[in-house]
Amino acid sequence: MAIGNYTLNGFIITGFDHLQNQKLLGFLILCSYMLILLGNGINLCIISTDRHLHKPMYILICNLAVIDIMFSTSCSTTMISVLLAEIKTISYYSCISSMYFYHLGDFTICMALTLMAVDRLIAIMLPLRYHSIVTNSRTCLLIFLTWLIGFGVVALFASVIDSVPYCRQPVIKYAFCDHPSLIRAACVDPEPYFFVPVMISMWLLGGQFPFIMCTYAVLAYSVSKLSNNSSKKQMINTCLSHLIVLLSYYAPKLVSILLTRIGVVLNLTERNAVLIVASLIPPLINPTVYCTRTKEIRKRLAHVFLGKKIVPHHLKIISIALIS
Repeated sequence: MAIGNYTLNGFIITGFDHLQNQKLLGFLILCSYMLILLGNGINLCIISTDRHLHKPMYILICNLAVIDIMFSTSCSTTMISVLLAEIKTISYYSCISSMYFYHLGDFTICMALTLMAVDRLIAIMLPLRYHSIVTNSRTCLLIFLTWLIGFGVVALFASVIDSVPYCRQPVIKYAFCDHPSLIRAACVDPEPYFFVPVMISMWLLGGQFPFIMCTYAVLAYSVSKLSNNSSKKQMINTCLSHLIVLLSYYAPKLVSILLTRIGVVLNLTERNAVLIVASLIPPLINPTVYCTRTKEIRKRLAHVFLGKKIVPHHLKIISIALIS
């Protein structure tokens, strides 16, 4: 990319230069990334190969797994390259692509969590009408729309980045390529360029998050009214899984905003730490939660790895009836 008399070949990432144990951090990030690929890959394989799991809730889990893989890949590969391979230069279009998929993943995770909260709300509030309201086709359509909106929103970020001038070898002082770091590396006043991203972030954090929490407040009230203890326990386990996933995504963002609002100034190391945690912890926790807390996936895992046979529920009823 040529701008005036200057040819922009790429960016230099210096966010880790001040660290002493770069190899150790790179190894930890590599291990986390491999676990993310393994966990989400297992979820995708289990759900896609078992037709009994081709239901709206599991389609939403598959969607989240795909997003997690994309989200973590967009940032982890750059950090691993810098820390372990010591390749600190990234090409212009590779950096733009990484930024695009990183923010696309960030946006679609939030939308996926909203869809999952609405799915659980309908399942508990309208159990008899759930299967007629929430169908596989409608679920896939909603997922498609969230991705379509995400592609459009993040394309706006990419077009802005592509239009700003770079008058020298740009240096990224953060851990990987994202919108703020690329704007700060340009030869412009960065503040005006943060208005639209801040508005979108405020909508995700100030709109989507309270909405999701309200749905869980309604769910908690509905569950407390159940008289059947086994049904109540099942509902609590399901909602708790979603809450763990929700908080793993929003907690780092809320902590960062809270610290900023009370006047705490984070240095470069602390900012990068928050950024890395917010980028790797949710994709790492999500498959673990759904593998361990979702009964059907646990059964399928036991069948695959331990060789335990899965007996369909209707056959269990028939066998019990014959024995009695």
